[in-house]
Amino acid sequence: MAEDQEKDLQKFLKNVDEITNLIQGMNSDDPAVQQKAVLETERRLLLTEKDQDEDSCRTALDKTLINPPKSTDEINSALKEKGNEAFAKGDYETAVLRYSEGLEKLKDMKVLYTNRAQAYIKLGDYQKALVDCDWALKCDEKCTKAYFHMGKAHQALKSYSASRECYQKILEINPELQTQVKDCLNQVDLQEKAELQEKKAHESLNSGKNTAVSTKNLLETLSKPDQIPLFYAGGIEILTEMMMDCTERTLFRTHNGFSIIGDNEVIRRCFSTGGKDAVEETVCVSVLRLWQAVCNGNEENQRLLVVRPDMGRLLPSLVASSMATIRQHGLALLLQLAQTQHGRSLIISHLDLTRLLEALVSFLDFSDKSANTAMGLLTDLALEERFQIWFRANLPDVLPELTGVLKRDPKVTSPLALCQCIAIMGNFSADATTRRQMSDCEEFGDACLGLLARCEEDVDLFREVIYTLLGLMMNLCLQSPLVSEVWAMEVSRRCMSLLNSQDGGLLTRAAGVLSRTLPSSLKIMEEAVRGGVVKKMIKFLKTGGQTASHYAIKTLAVCTNSVHQVREEVISLDKKFSVLMKLLSSEDEILVGNAALCLGNCMEVPNVASSLLKTDIVKVLLKHAGGDAQKTAVQLNAGIALGKLCTAEPRFALQLRELHGMEILNSTMKYIKDS
Repeated sequence: MAEDQEKDLQKFLKNVDEITNLIQGMNSDDPAVQQKAVLETERRLLLTEKDQDEDSCRTALDKTLINPPKSTDEINSALKEKGNEAFAKGDYETAVLRYSEGLEKLKDMKVLYTNRAQAYIKLGDYQKALVDCDWALKCDEKCTKAYFHMGKAHQALKSYSASRECYQKILEINPELQTQVKDCLNQVDLQEKAELQEKKAHESLNSGKNTAVSTKNLLETLSKPDQIPLFYAGGIEILTEMMMDCTERTLFRTHNGFSIIGDNEVIRRCFSTGGKDAVEETVCVSVLRLWQAVCNGNEENQRLLVVRPDMGRLLPSLVASSMATIRQHGLALLLQLAQTQHGRSLIISHLDLTRLLEALVSFLDFSDKSANTAMGLLTDLALEERFQIWFRANLPDVLPELTGVLKRDPKVTSPLALCQCIAIMGNFSADATTRRQMSDCEEFGDACLGLLARCEEDVDLFREVIYTLLGLMMNLCLQSPLVSEVWAMEVSRRCMSLLNSQDGGLLTRAAGVLSRTLPSSLKIMEEAVRGGVVKKMIKFLKTGGQTASHYAIKTLAVCTNSVHQVREEVISLDKKFSVLMKLLSSEDEILVGNAALCLGNCMEVPNVASSLLKTDIVKVLLKHAGGDAQKTAVQLNAGIALGKLCTAEPRFALQLRELHGMEILNSTMKYIKDS
């Protein structure tokens, strides 16, 4: 038995180098290298699963061959596709005809019923749509598509309770559709609310209420064409003062106010010139103030304004106007809309977001108050999922604008607004696709570095900008390869300089960036080592918080893995490995895993392992090697450290056998192919 254990131990020690290479791959910041290492460790398991999957696929394929589609199904599928083609072209009558032809041949094909119901809704024939939805539900009582169209039809018929019941039924069938159902229910609520508003407004008008009558009469006056601009500006100002409550705002809508104002040729000319003279400016501002008044707390008015075909480009252009008053009132209108989820959704769905982003960013050139307001609005929009989807899809178009932000002189830009804009970029760069596009743009990376250099001229003044910028750069450093070795070298130098700061936040983020730039190049690592990075990281581990410790121990693990000098320096700075031993007793898996790796690297220095003989290091490492940590790297790194410990000092091998540790180590080795 003892002989077998000795063979097991020797086998384990023989594979230490192989384990080390594997764990380096798993710890890599390069996703491709990391994935390759994971696939290698689990190769046998994956091969087994693959065989099982192939058997399953063959079974499914065989079933398909044994049961070919019926000819009737093929015919109906063809008719369905023809109906879909007609629907996509907006030819709903033809779509209905094709779906009907299919249903004549096969009455229980639910998709034909639901598709025809959708076409009927487009044609405004809601009762027929409801009948088709009923038939679809007879085919499949859990057909969510049928309930969706039924909800739309009931909503169009103003049967709001029935519409809500349909949408609630969808949730019962599939709770994962909660977001979509919530949007539908919101639309029902808004339509019902608008209908009640209109009913109340008409009652007020019929009762002869002065402001109601005046609203109607003034809109009729403003509908006169070809008057001088100041005629309209004056009338609009009076109308704005009348928009005191919901009744007047609703009457503005029901008496075609948006078209009367928006389609007026004189007013449109004032907007198109951007308010180049005082009169045009007056007209533009008066209209913007009116829109704010009529949209205040009125979701239907907000919708009607934003969905107008010219608004998508007009509102962003007004926000970007060279006239301060127009610019401010345009921003105020957007802020008002963005106060609610409904309003933000309207902005994102209907405005030209590229122009809007450019317009909001342009506020960085103006006063602190307006710049902060504009960036606050952009931040609110950036938190919306739909905006994030748009941003990822359109990043190539907006990246030059964002690069321009980073090229600004922080001395003439609102620091808070600049921080907000950089923070938005930082949040977006957490997405891998976005980060890759940013990293691929050399100009963007250089702009980050340039701004950091400008801010370092006065660290105290631009502390928040530096802190936010380091967060963005930390994300960019996750991309492999980095922008360039030259770029990474300069980033590392800047961060090494920041390590002399007394600001804990800057120290932590600078350490975070270093933990991601140093592994990219031995040259960069060696320069940082000469600059005293090891001493600073040990200090972090002794006095820093958890986040700083994460970055510090990762940096030491990387450096000790590649530079022998670092191992010796760690040993001289961490007498008897007290710092590393403390980390190994932590509940934090990241700290434990990297501390074990760092300790294992240090064991390669001659005559060092014996300094740990009077400690319980074997028990500690064995516990981690056989533990149930979420991160496999913890067990593997602990196994590496044990192996190197036993190689360097045979007395540790004796302790290992006394603790019956070979079964645990062999379990750690289960991923490694026999050599």
